[in-house]
Amino acid sequence: MAQFSANVNRFDPYKNFKFRVKWDGKYVAGVSKVSGLKRTTEVIKHREGGDPSSSRKSPGRTEYEAITLERGVTHDMEFERWANKVWNYGAGLGSETSLSDFRKNLIIEVYNEAGQLALAYTVYRCWVSEYQPLPDLDANANAVAIQTLKLDNEGWERDYDVGEPTEESFTEPA
Repeated sequence: MAQFSANVNRFDPYKNFKFRVKWDGKYVAGVSKVSGLKRTTEVIKHREGGDPSSSRKSPGRTEYEAITLERGVTHDMEFERWANKVWNYGAGLGSETSLSDFRKNLIIEVYNEAGQLALAYTVYRCWVSEYQPLPDLDANANAVAIQTLKLDNEGWERDYDVGEPTEESFTEPA
């Protein structure tokens, strides 16, 4: 069976370096890394007294792992604005957290090598559980300063309306 139904000659899976992240209907500037999506369902073991010595297993609660976004430090304020909705130091007693809008849905889009949208996932009810605006600074290093946003969430699902794009073959002009 072919791995790709619309592009039967494609054998390579999608690469992990062409993606975009969107929240509040806008793409977030400069995101260079997104941790993987992962869910884990607890295993509940049970047996009746007359059963053989082995246990039966059934699914229990499902937990979704937090997602980490990384990007180079710039003057774009989106990471900090969202993080400040969860905890804003100095905002005054009783207004440190913005209870009405500290959660957001997030969309992660994956593109093929030609830049066509291939996959999309919506991550629901995310909120900033950890924010690092600056990394360790080192005068002897040769690296980009990276800021990090850790987002706890309540689940994700694939957007099945985003189908496999049709990849046209490229022919050299004569």
